Amino acid sequence: MENTKELRTWLDAMNLEHPLVIAGPCSAETEEQVLRIAHELKDSDVNYFRAGIWKPRTRPGMFEGVGEIGLRWLKKVKAETGMKTCTEVANAAHVKLAIENDVDLLWIGARSTVSPFIMQEIADALAGTDKIVLVKNPVNPDLALWLGGIERLYTAGIKNLGAIHRGFSTYEKTKYRNTPEWQLAIEFQNKFPDLPLINDPSHITGKRDMILEVSQTALDLNFDGLMIETHFDPDNAWSDAAQQVTPAALKQIMEDLKVRKETNTDEAYKKALDNLRAQINVADNQLIELLGKRMKVANQIGVLKKDKNVAVLQSKRWNEILGNMILEGESRGLSEEFVLKMFKAIHQESINHQEKIVNA
Repeated sequence: MENTKELRTWLDAMNLEHPLVIAGPCSAETEEQVLRIAHELKDSDVNYFRAGIWKPRTRPGMFEGVGEIGLRWLKKVKAETGMKTCTEVANAAHVKLAIENDVDLLWIGARSTVSPFIMQEIADALAGTDKIVLVKNPVNPDLALWLGGIERLYTAGIKNLGAIHRGFSTYEKTKYRNTPEWQLAIEFQNKFPDLPLINDPSHITGKRDMILEVSQTALDLNFDGLMIETHFDPDNAWSDAAQQVTPAALKQIMEDLKVRKETNTDEAYKKALDNLRAQINVADNQLIELLGKRMKVANQIGVLKKDKNVAVLQSKRWNEILGNMILEGESRGLSEEFVLKMFKAIHQESINHQEKIVNA
């Protein structure tokens, strides 16, 4: 993927005055449901109407989508509202049916992205088409796997590409359904700055009352658009009820979001920004120096433990440190989530240092 600027063609051609918006129900349930939601969204900022036709589920027996009949409902959406349509495809058969039914945009879900075999099958099925294809990040935070899936499509000649950031699964309980891992999304942008990146706050949060907050963060990080699940009766939706919003709520979210400028040419602003960035540079250097000093002490502890034949991991001591640091962090305006991540990384590095010494 050398000339990635060509990948923005489909998005740039839309010449939008606002971020791209993809909205509609998690699952197409009935023809009436699909058409009602579409008509309630047609006069909003929504650019693509989405609906899940095939729903990959974790366990059998759950609702797995209405299947091919739902594609006919999407054709009616386009005919009656003029809206472009999109749905998820998980194999070559889905791709063939979606193309035959004139679906405008296809996305590949997190469960499919994890399999290079599935991604290649879909890429081969799409070869020779001009469909827009968006790839959701894999379930686990594996940037190479995400990029690899996109590269398979690119190699097959698909140039209307983009990515969807839907968060990542974790065994730890957080306030999110799938943790955003914003830094990984930023790294993705840095590697391919011309690849359109869409945020999926519905799957990240799992809760409708958090969608505005996450959507705003995404826009502040220069994401190109949002995919938000929308249903006229969210509480009674057949799948993912808690994370869907009503069309009216979606319109309010769009009004409340602040689209910020990428930069500002005002000289006073640039001077103030340079000054603050210089302060951050100094603080960052001090942080590295302090961490280096901490690891030297950890090395000394490792020598002592080796001499006395003591285990490297001391769980009681670690839990005491973590509890104290969470409280200290909160007093300084740092979130518990951030403090946990930071000190777990520091602790792991300390253990690595001590293990090398103990096992030397």
